Formats: sequence, C-alpha cells, structure tokens
Amino acid sequence: MRMRPTLSWTPAGDALPGSTDLGPVADALAAGGVLVLSGAGLSTESGIPDYRGEGGSLSRHTPMTYQDFTGSARARRRYWARSHLGWRTFGRARPNDGHRAVAAFGRHGLLAGVITQNVDGLHQAAGSGDVVELHGSLGRVVCLSCCASMPRRELAERLEEANPGFAPVAAALNPDGDADLTDEQVAGFRVVPCPRCGGVLKPDVVFFGEAVPPGRVGRCRELVAGARSLLVLGSSLTVMSGLRFVRQAAGAGTPVLIVNRDPTRGDRHAAARVALPLGAALTAVTDRLGLAGTDRPPHGG
Repeated sequence: MRMRPTLSWTPAGDALPGSTDLGPVADALAAGGVLVLSGAGLSTESGIPDYRGEGGSLSRHTPMTYQDFTGSARARRRYWARSHLGWRTFGRARPNDGHRAVAAFGRHGLLAGVITQNVDGLHQAAGSGDVVELHGSLGRVVCLSCCASMPRRELAERLEEANPGFAPVAAALNPDGDADLTDEQVAGFRVVPCPRCGGVLKPDVVFFGEAVPPGRVGRCRELVAGARSLLVLGSSLTVMSGLRFVRQAAGAGTPVLIVNRDPTRGDRHAAARVALPLGAALTAVTDRLGLAGTDRPPHGG
C-alpha cells in the first residue's frame, strides 16, 4: 500500500517552552563531543526557505514524492522544469553565520560529527568536514537504471541546451530547490536521459516517501551512540528520519539540546530549546567560547 509521507505535526499543549539562554549550548560545546543534527532552518539565512517555519513552503507546496517521480513521466517533467529553474538560485546560495559557526566548532575539536537533513551542501562550503548528508545532495544526479552519478552542473548544462530560452518567472523557491511554476509554464520543458544508458535521471536526494539508505542510517546511529550530547539546529523534527536520532540519544541518557524558534516534535526529549535566530545565536556561542574571528575561511566558503 502506498503511504503518503508525514508533512505536518501539531505541537501538544505541554510543549517545551522556548528559552533565550544559550548557556546550556555553550556548556555542551565546551565539554566537546557534540553531534550536530541540522535542518532547513539553518539555511534560511542563506536565502533558502524552510518547510514548516513562518511562511514555510508546505503552506503552499507539496514536495515531490519518490512514488510520483518514478511512476509518471509527466511528474518528472514537472519536477525537472521546476528544479532546473530553482537550481539557478539554489546553486548560488552561500553559507551563513550559522554554518560558519558549526565549522568553527568542528575546527576546534568540539564536535563528534555533523548530520544534516539539508541537501544544499552549505555545511561543506563553510568548511565543515565529514558531514553525513542524511537526505543526499542536490549537487549530484544519479541514473535509476545504471546507477551512474554526475555533478548537477553537468545536467544543468544539458538542460540549458535542450530548453533554450527557458526562463519563466517563479512564484517562490522551496527548500528542495524546486521553484513554484504552473503546469502551463512547464508544459514544453524537455527532460534529458542518462548519457550512458538512456535511463531516468534523479537528483541524488531522498524524496519524501523514499527510505534513507540503511548504511547511512547506521553511520548516523554510530555517531549518536558516540556523542556526549546532541545539538539540533533548525529542524522541526517532524519526519522520523531525524527524530529517530533524538529518540536514540534521549533513550541512552545523552543530553539533547535544540536551537529552533518554533516548537519541535523532539522537544519532549530535550533538556532545553533555545528560541533564537540561528545565525545570531551560534555566533554568540562562538564569542562565549573565544572562537570568534579565529581560523575562519573566507566569507561565503
């Protein structure tokens, strides 16, 4: 039976109240061994909207599911037309203060690792290493038939050649790089096949309704098991792919701290939720720890 993905969550009446005290976050980082789990909220200050925050894209947009993409040529045409246009903006996004702060924590040996639910590559662009991309990366494309992989920029060039002059005006950009276009705007868009075997190309991301590869989940579970604390940044934890790691940490007695302006599905497992803007909050923590201005890469990567 085909299951629709979990797209929304309603906070309970006893939700953990948000705090403005960054002390617990600074203390956890000072102790080291912190595992970061980041979500779309970390990238909003880079111009990439989130799904569920104020003005989030789910209020107007249902993301493409794996079942729809694989089951319909029409759905694939709609997806690639919208994604191709969105990539022009998405691919130019640059790390913000939050990404740079996480990279600074890592360079100073305070982290056990970084797991991100984002597909934008901004952690790596900011200088973080060994990032586990839980949901993959929009910077790569794979063939569903022969499993060939290629950089997204190569596909973008082929799509430009196949669709000269394609430049509709989008209503908005979504967290998955998908631009809001009407059916009329995508009607004449031409999708290109795999250059090796002629098969169907798919972005190397986990669509809604698609399972995260077991090996990737296993690696994340290992990181959670070895961490002294888990720091969630900018995630509502609505979907189980991220929430399961919060539950794992809490079940093992590992402290969970959340920095997210709105309540999350993981609040009941957390010692504290800091309800502050991420860039400013994490920059303030770097100041507290004496990391501000030290050993930073050039702005924007």
